[in-house]
Amino acid sequence: MKELYVLMLSLHGLIRGNDLELGCDADTGGQVLYVVELTRALARQRQVGKVDLLTRRIEDSTVSPDYARPEEALGDNARIIRLHCGPRRYLRKESLWPYLDQLVDRALLFLREQKRLPDVIHSHYADAGYVGMQLSQLLGIPQIHTGHSLGRSKQQRLLAQGRKPQALERQFSFYRRIATEEAILQHASLIITSTPQESAEQYGLYTSYQPERAVVIPPGTDISRFAPPSRQMPPDPEAASLIDRFLVHPRKPLVLAICRPEMRKNLSALVAAFGSSPALHEKANLAIIAGNREDIRKLEAAQTEVMTNLLLDIDCYDLWGKVALPKHHKPANIAGFYRLAAQRRGIFVNPALTEPFGLTLIEAAASGLPVVATEDGGPRDIVANCKNGVLVDPLDAHAIAGAIEYALADPARWRQWARNGIAGVKNHYTWDAHVKKYLHVLLRLLHHERKQIRRTMAIYQRPQRHPLPLISHMLITDIDNTLLGDRAALRRFLAILRATPPNLGFGVATGRTLESALKILKEWSVPLPDVLITSVGSEINYGRELRPDIGWQNFIKYLWRRDAIQDALRDVPGLTLQAEENQREFKLSYNVDPEKLPVISRIRALLREKKLSAHLIYSRQSYLDILPLRASKGRAIRYLAYKWGLPLRAFLVAGDSGNDQEMLIGDTLGVIVANHSPELAMLRGNEQIYFARASYADGIAEGMAHYEFGTSIMENVNDSPI
Repeated sequence: MKELYVLMLSLHGLIRGNDLELGCDADTGGQVLYVVELTRALARQRQVGKVDLLTRRIEDSTVSPDYARPEEALGDNARIIRLHCGPRRYLRKESLWPYLDQLVDRALLFLREQKRLPDVIHSHYADAGYVGMQLSQLLGIPQIHTGHSLGRSKQQRLLAQGRKPQALERQFSFYRRIATEEAILQHASLIITSTPQESAEQYGLYTSYQPERAVVIPPGTDISRFAPPSRQMPPDPEAASLIDRFLVHPRKPLVLAICRPEMRKNLSALVAAFGSSPALHEKANLAIIAGNREDIRKLEAAQTEVMTNLLLDIDCYDLWGKVALPKHHKPANIAGFYRLAAQRRGIFVNPALTEPFGLTLIEAAASGLPVVATEDGGPRDIVANCKNGVLVDPLDAHAIAGAIEYALADPARWRQWARNGIAGVKNHYTWDAHVKKYLHVLLRLLHHERKQIRRTMAIYQRPQRHPLPLISHMLITDIDNTLLGDRAALRRFLAILRATPPNLGFGVATGRTLESALKILKEWSVPLPDVLITSVGSEINYGRELRPDIGWQNFIKYLWRRDAIQDALRDVPGLTLQAEENQREFKLSYNVDPEKLPVISRIRALLREKKLSAHLIYSRQSYLDILPLRASKGRAIRYLAYKWGLPLRAFLVAGDSGNDQEMLIGDTLGVIVANHSPELAMLRGNEQIYFARASYADGIAEGMAHYEFGTSIMENVNDSPI
């Protein structure tokens, strides 16, 4: 068997080979490190020939310059690949959504340049899951997904704390995140979770979750970085100095917490527990490592609130001299903090309201440091496997205090817990153990799907006569209300088109059937295009012979059950089937009564409940087209680009309505004509989308002039940097 090529995708946090910057992102830095370590560990296996970890490239003076490096080695056969996506500055994950289609396009270009396509795509978190899903659908490669932090459970948790739904939506984009997670769960071939609780209780909140596609693999950790204090591994003097400068009696047992300043980390309960216990005042100190900061007032609003409340609570309980809250630390100091607490016979506390992963608990256990942990999620399994501490209700500050007191009370029990933790991590949480199970399920998956993968590869790799032999750039436009609608504007546009270089191709992408498109183009005296993408992207034909792209048909029929979908939608109010001539093998088309039609998300949910896969396109508040999951005008363009070796920046696309949206976003050059429908207004401000002042074909010509598309300047577009 040939060696595997695995593509990892993670946009969360700032990933660097030997670094972890706590506080830079809103979710756990430990999970970011998990992705890096998984990449390294996989690449060390004899069955694996190559692992690429693809992430976002960042050029920002406020973060390490390493994040601007296009490529970084992670050892033999493993590397980080960083591609530009959206603004070059650092962005919070919630701000990345508008730019993800651009990353899909640039990932396609990157993969086109490789000697072979990956055998599997493994995505992490919802945003990278979206990118992975698009690549998986376009290339026919199976997708594995690890959610780490799920939107629906996080939303419920924050609502339970009294947060306002509208404010949460503005901050976290939960609507889009949860809808994306539903789509990923429906599409992905395999879901990897860390614990049974995460699998059943958190993923179980989703309609699309299919337990038979999920597997629990406990997280691994690099225990070489975490070890108990010894002559060979003494406490870190720098870590000690960062802590001890806050403390009046630094030699007392150290109660340690390491996390970002987030509401769900429940640090206020830990301070309340420590502050309300005279016994802990007497016998211990508290150290909270809560990321790096220059000025609390300049943190994100939620982090500012957490840090401000921490300081107020410390003052309320008069804990000055008993609590350390350092402003700065290096990633290398993290292991030193654990060893320092272990040397002083302290305890590690994770009081999080919910903890799906629990990597810090594994690190503490490997360092010989017993734990007190939330009874939610991952800690249940970690403490059960390692037998090195106690679980506690994170909402009960008195219970947290009692658990810490109990953990510190008996030196013999403390020593036994320390030994148990070290042994438990070696037995259950090494990377060797993690990757062994990972590869077992991966090879089983690839064996099951190998026929489908071979068919897809054949679609892209089968030698064919190039249907567009002289074309290096393509202008593709919608027909109705974009190309057509104003005869004088069309005459001016066609004159411009005739004057362009012969290497500029012309195509249309339309919701019309092929027959209808040919008829209307003839009526308006439009020359036959080089390529026709018709029936909302479900059909592709070339040139004078109207040669169909059979590969595209074979590609999009994956999971397509047209009759079952029609039956499922039969009783949905507001939907009426269009005339028979508008129905196609890979398109089901409806007229819409917007007053009666349920929201589109409900229709998607209905299809998911019936285990039906489809792509829904709603346009002009009048039409609903149901296509195969892999079909759309945008995906058809990306298929052409990948199959025929044209970079997406060599495509200029023009449109006016909602069913044009997918082909307008991403790395293509987009033009929206002035007479566009309201649903496209949301794209204003997007990179590489130009809103023309002119309508119809004049708007297309205006867009060509804006991009200098069709002039000699465009001859070098293939050499322009991504």
